[in-house]
Amino acid sequence: MGKINQGILGGVSGQVGNVIGGTWKGIDYLRIKPSSVANPRTEGQVDQRTKFSTALLFLQPMTDFLRTGFKLYANKMTQFNAAMSYNLNNAITGAYPNFMIDYASALVSRGNLTGAANGAASSPSAGSVEVTWTDNSASGSAVATDKSLIVLLNTSRGEAIFTSAGPERSVGSATIPVPSEYSGESVEVFLGFISADGTKVANSVYLGSVAVA
Repeated sequence: MGKINQGILGGVSGQVGNVIGGTWKGIDYLRIKPSSVANPRTEGQVDQRTKFSTALLFLQPMTDFLRTGFKLYANKMTQFNAAMSYNLNNAITGAYPNFMIDYASALVSRGNLTGAANGAASSPSAGSVEVTWTDNSASGSAVATDKSLIVLLNTSRGEAIFTSAGPERSVGSATIPVPSEYSGESVEVFLGFISADGTKVANSVYLGSVAVA
């Protein structure tokens, strides 16, 4: 309990109602106790938080890759935040509380460079995933020296294997080693491209889910 010293015009020590009084360097002071604000949990806020968590679980394993994949969209924000913003708005499907990532609508790289043509992925032998595409270097802004951007996302482990400087577009294929413990598990495969000088990036293409041999 607080008390008023020297009558009503004196100093206040402790708390009186929502007023807290004290003395600092011989000077009496008063301050209003801030109101308690409960953590808001409206339906809309819970819905948005759950969507955010879904996107975070998807993107976190490839944080380092996104520094390349979303480098052109890091305008007053980090590359990771740019990726979060895009995928929150475009790649979340389902209804609360069962939100999921629509991989076909998701992007792990984004830009105006001409993307992959006829991309496909498989695991023909143990310990590797093979990604193939058609050399479309004569199409649009694509050139033969563009480097492939490849992500293999293992959602069951919350891990990603990726390359931001894979084989050139003209090569038409890449073999990505994976840990032996991935055998029998599935990875979600994405393919994009980046120009040799790093100034242009292509939208990634989702190649599907591949069971690792």
